[in-house]
Amino acid sequence: MGIRDIEVFRVVMNAGSTSKAANVLGISQPAVSQSIRKLETSAGLELFQRIRGRLIPTQEAHALMVDVDKLFVGMEAIEHRIKSLKQFGTGSLAVATHPVIGNAFMPRALAAFGLKQRDVRVSLRVLSSREVHQEVSAGHCDFGLMADEMPVMGLEHSEFLDVPGVIALPPGHPLAARKTITAADLAEHDFLALNPEDSSRRRLEMALEPQGIALDIRVETAYAHTICEMALRGIGIGFVNPLAVVDFIDRGLAIRPFELDVKFRSLLLFRPGRPLAENARKLIAALRIQLAKDLKAVHKHLSP
Repeated sequence: MGIRDIEVFRVVMNAGSTSKAANVLGISQPAVSQSIRKLETSAGLELFQRIRGRLIPTQEAHALMVDVDKLFVGMEAIEHRIKSLKQFGTGSLAVATHPVIGNAFMPRALAAFGLKQRDVRVSLRVLSSREVHQEVSAGHCDFGLMADEMPVMGLEHSEFLDVPGVIALPPGHPLAARKTITAADLAEHDFLALNPEDSSRRRLEMALEPQGIALDIRVETAYAHTICEMALRGIGIGFVNPLAVVDFIDRGLAIRPFELDVKFRSLLLFRPGRPLAENARKLIAALRIQLAKDLKAVHKHLSP
């Protein structure tokens, strides 16, 4: 009993005649009749009565058709899944990322990626860089994004972000009239700082140390978005990742370049020996496109 004979049987049942079935299948009418006979012989059942040249389905044929339909619904689902996998890959992704990427940048990128159209579901885990490293190492996510404050030994990685930080200023702040903010400027105003363990905070303090400049820190926080919100409300000025300011510019936050080349860096992490799904590769490509778009938007607002 071959799957082709079962397929012919199903088409005959749905079409109502061998001639119509032959047209649907693109074969001759005798070939249809031969396939039906072959199926009957193999099954040991009379599936059709021959009356004046017509095939009339028996009760056995109708009973068999119930299971045949289930079979072909399953086959069609498999074909659909194969096409979907070829086009989009697996339908779920798990991504772990540190906050400056996860809080606003990732939502912008996912919106542009078109999750619904691709029928993709994402588990987005916004964690500390240490926790991102642990999630990737344990194989709990497809890929991760973390700051460069953890060793990457044992993991595959590539650079995602390596850009100078910007100074976030309250609307109408005196420093907003400057084209560039100097190191000395920072010492003269209340400063909103990232936590001491943050790698960019450490790089900033190392850059200021030779000039003998100490920051007058008013608030410390783990999140660049919190610094932007506080700057917007006039609490102080801050040195932040340019990705953090994108959603605040239209709300009136002023941003200016900093004279010292102090970088913010993010790394893409992968578990060795675990190939990325097609959707993961496409999402990473979308992240890089969104990154270029965001950095371009920030650059347009860096001069008064």
